[in-house]
Amino acid sequence: MTSPYDSPTTQMPTADLRKDIPHTDEDLGLDPGDEVPTAGAPAGGGGDDSYGYATIPPATAASAGAVRLQRRAREPRRGTLDLGLFVLRLVVGYTFIYHGLQKLTGWFHGPGLDGTKSMMEGGGWDYPSLATALVIAGELGGGILLVIGLATPLAAGAVLATIATAWMWKQGMYPGFQYNAGTPTGVELDSILAGSALAIILTGPGRWSLDRTRGWATRPAYGSGVVVLLALAAAIGTYWFLHGGNPLTGIGPFS
Repeated sequence: MTSPYDSPTTQMPTADLRKDIPHTDEDLGLDPGDEVPTAGAPAGGGGDDSYGYATIPPATAASAGAVRLQRRAREPRRGTLDLGLFVLRLVVGYTFIYHGLQKLTGWFHGPGLDGTKSMMEGGGWDYPSLATALVIAGELGGGILLVIGLATPLAAGAVLATIATAWMWKQGMYPGFQYNAGTPTGVELDSILAGSALAIILTGPGRWSLDRTRGWATRPAYGSGVVVLLALAAAIGTYWFLHGGNPLTGIGPFS
């Protein structure tokens, strides 16, 4: 028996290139009404929807701690920024704690609770007891929270509202700009403390604080502006309803 491949001159049988190639379900012997089994279903139909041959477990969600570490790894080096913010918080916070304890307990040669009420009454406050409670809460509570760096935007907002109210009170006692610290109504120290509280709101407490895992600790945003507006609104409202009058009397267009 010979093969066509034994002799190159032997003609090979030609294949039937015109043989029909199946193109439709009917050509393949399938019923068009039958459902095509999905990847998760067995070939015989029915069954569950899960893969029986190659199940890929879902990726586990990253923990909050891992996400924070990844975010910090992408942040630029902060150098001594967090240390500087910590020092600023200590100075401002302890200053307000000092004055709050003077008013509440009489420590550090302070007036005490009764002396503070008398001072508020003599200063023209309509509700001296309420005014005393507000100023002590703002100074003492806000100062403590600033030192430990907890709820820092609210703490800095509280001390900003408190010192802004004191600024307006002193400024409104006499016409003209009462800035000189050498006078009883000078607002120089009040202005410095207000600016420091404002800086803390705008920069955040830094990582040396109990708020270190919060977004506002290192990346404060538009919320800082909201806190500043609320603090100033609280100061103006407190002065307007509990004292009255225009604290800017004698300054520029308010003369």
